[in-house]
Amino acid sequence: QVQLVESGGGLVQPGGSLRLSCAASGTIFSIRNMGWFRQAPGKQREYVAVITSGGGTNYADSVKGRFTISKDNAKNTMSLQMNSLKPEDTAVYYCNVAIRDINSWYGFGSWGQGTQVTVSS
Repeated sequence: QVQLVESGGGLVQPGGSLRLSCAASGTIFSIRNMGWFRQAPGKQREYVAVITSGGGTNYADSVKGRFTISKDNAKNTMSLQMNSLKPEDTAVYYCNVAIRDINSWYGFGSWGQGTQVTVSS
């Protein structure tokens, strides 16, 4: 089973930027749709962005135009560039295999520890 490890979170002021990384222990980004998900305190985990095995991208409306998902199949890594961060982006961010639902995406399989993103002045 491929293990996924998230990194890159931190504390940033509103309007700032962060770049999250997801490292896989084996080949997965070239064969599976992969996504970033987040969970804020007291809220359900939600889809943020997805990159398909073929490189197509999808974004939640709340982050469209501010976040960019990318991947490097050869390095077994995936990234999430987050710009113009808002306090409502504060959450623990996770990467996982992404499965298409009727109107959204959900993560499939076990979840890692995630990486905390805090947007605050």
